[in-house]
Amino acid sequence: MRERPKFIAPVATRSRLVLEMAYEMVGDWGFKHKQARITLREQGDQNPWALAIDGSDTPAAIDEVARGDAQIAIINPSDPLQVALRGKGRWKEPVPVRILTVIPSLDQIIFAVHPRTGIKTLADIRDKKYPLKVSMRRQPGHSTYFIVGEALKALGFSLDDIMSWGGAMHYHRFPPDVEAVVRGDADAIFDEAVDEWIDHATDAGLHIISLDEGHLQQLEALGLRRHVVTKAQYPALPADVPTLDFSGWPVFTRADVPDDFIRAACIALEACKDRIPWQGVGPLPLERMCIGTVDAPLTAPLHPAAEKFWREQGYIQ
Repeated sequence: MRERPKFIAPVATRSRLVLEMAYEMVGDWGFKHKQARITLREQGDQNPWALAIDGSDTPAAIDEVARGDAQIAIINPSDPLQVALRGKGRWKEPVPVRILTVIPSLDQIIFAVHPRTGIKTLADIRDKKYPLKVSMRRQPGHSTYFIVGEALKALGFSLDDIMSWGGAMHYHRFPPDVEAVVRGDADAIFDEAVDEWIDHATDAGLHIISLDEGHLQQLEALGLRRHVVTKAQYPALPADVPTLDFSGWPVFTRADVPDDFIRAACIALEACKDRIPWQGVGPLPLERMCIGTVDAPLTAPLHPAAEKFWREQGYIQ
């Protein structure tokens, strides 16, 4: 760990003032602008900003890192990184993404439909050309749209196809409005963070769709990962539900981003881990965030400078 100087230059004070202001603003639930970007350059430099850290959480962040618009970004879940690394889906060629660390978050995505539709599988929507009223997040860039889009595409249709069959989109804030499905305003909910709403959905009689083995294998070849939502976790389920994973918040970069910047970022994470609340309690469990766990999966390689630093800290054996 680098020893911090006792004297803090005024420029550092000014920059910290800006960062602390932004932190308080995005932490205020009444303030709608929740995503942040930090840009950095040398003091007195009149050239364009040299480095950027993006606080977004959508697949678009991968494109920003790929273009060099940002050097470090965050995404949720981990799986789009693996899709980009393979050059699949929306990425026509491999993107050399690398991971610094992964904030743990165990999660899955669920496809829940009302029994009145008669829909038992995702393929039923396609085969019946069912005019499904789908409830999803009101943020169109949310990663659920990426995961749902790839799941439907593997079966040969899309949300736009559903709309062309007479369906409709019903947009919700989180958590999903299960009562809207019960009332008939919507027929189905496609969303993640299932522990917050699956009990309500099953209690209301919604059918939780299982993805079949062939479909899951198609999606795994793309780079998405399977998960099973179990009856042991949620006793109201009639059986275990094979579905897609939605775990992890990777902090990621490109393979060619200089080692000294990545090392500085890792040093900063180590220095502030006690001040960043994790699951409302903190501190960040860095010892679990660089080894590949169920809730913090490494879907791309660690950046070599990050791996070296975490080894020095004893987090990687």
